Amino acid sequence: MTVPPQPPAHADHLELVAYLAARWPESHPQPSLARITALCDLLGDPQHAYPVIQITGTNGKGSTAIMIDALLRAMGLRTGRFSSPHLVDATERISIDGEPISEERFDQIWWQIAPMVEMVDQRLLEGVPMTFFEVITAMAYAAFADAPVDVAIVEVGMGGTWDATSVADAQVAVVTPISLDHTHLLGTTIAQIAAEKAGIIKPGSVAVLAGQPPEAARVLTARCAEVGAPLKREGVEFALLDRQPAVGGQLLRIDAMDGPVGDLFLPLFGAHMAHNATLALAAVEAFRAAPLTAEVIWDGLSAVVAPARLEMVDDEPVVLLDTAHNSAGVLATLAGLREAYLAQPLIGVVAMMRDKAVDEVLDLLAAELDTIVITTMPEIERALTVDELTALAGESFEANRIRSASDPRSAIQMARSLAEQAGPQAVVLVIGSVYLAGQIRALLVSGAGEDEHP
Repeated sequence: MTVPPQPPAHADHLELVAYLAARWPESHPQPSLARITALCDLLGDPQHAYPVIQITGTNGKGSTAIMIDALLRAMGLRTGRFSSPHLVDATERISIDGEPISEERFDQIWWQIAPMVEMVDQRLLEGVPMTFFEVITAMAYAAFADAPVDVAIVEVGMGGTWDATSVADAQVAVVTPISLDHTHLLGTTIAQIAAEKAGIIKPGSVAVLAGQPPEAARVLTARCAEVGAPLKREGVEFALLDRQPAVGGQLLRIDAMDGPVGDLFLPLFGAHMAHNATLALAAVEAFRAAPLTAEVIWDGLSAVVAPARLEMVDDEPVVLLDTAHNSAGVLATLAGLREAYLAQPLIGVVAMMRDKAVDEVLDLLAAELDTIVITTMPEIERALTVDELTALAGESFEANRIRSASDPRSAIQMARSLAEQAGPQAVVLVIGSVYLAGQIRALLVSGAGEDEHP
């Protein structure tokens, strides 16, 4: 692969993001820390300027990171959070004190590190110039050092051992539930995937583990023993004791470091989010090596905002966005939705990537959706076309339950129209792809005013 040319100095923000995205894509990471290590060395190792809480797993990484961030800020700490992928704009990947950095600051950071990126590019370490994910990871670490932050919360892009974020050594290594996903890159068994993700657990770190399948738990526990990392496990050292539905979310009771803490409001739906909150609290207490007060816990969790996690972006009719794209995630989302909404009927807007377990996801959706509106993202090569996904859906859905639309805008128009005709209890659920959720969020929240819905 040739070295990509530098963008013109007068490039605006969107042109710059397009240039970065045109580098080697994050959907095909290169299993090496050589390039990110070389760049961070040239930058003065910004990833060592603050303690790091790193999060891996299959589902729940992003929402757990958001909750950790909120709890730390409730303690009065200045936080940096790195997440991926973004929904609407790349600035979302780098947050300071809970807010994405500005487009101007994003562009400034790029131009500050661009000469060093070019130097690493020219070396073509292991035959590849710096990838998009490696560059934006370095940008985040540099932004956090410049801020400066008291602590960085870093979500792994994929895997663990060779993920670019692992150029940092985490003080707390958090592992959300592991299941099968990205099997073409991480392994075809849960044990193989767990072995890759266990790489974030290093000497000097504390491991905080969500409830895991037995084969994953064995691998993670062995890794902790190998590197001498203290281990905190859901169901043993900490636990979700109870949860009750509430208006706008749920009330939790959590067994934390200092014993049970109750009446904690979490403005998100579903058992999976309650478990993510429990994991986040355990991670923060491990970082602090001391219990949090009930007041701080309540303040942090009640302030959580998690875009595209059963997020309601319209109420006439109700439109919910979710990023679930594998079987475990879809199951959790559907259970959370049924707990919070009557949804009669439930209309899905669905697009998927061809490297996912599409048949499994469609079977799960067929058990809940009354109608599926199939669409695609024409500009994304990995996305299944409308015809491809419609043919696959035909194995799970009866023909009279299937609709199709050429693009997300047309799909949400169709789904909202169907919901309006069905009555006030109808719900539209956008699911199957982070990119789809992002594009529809841009239409309904970020890009359109109240009178400009598609």
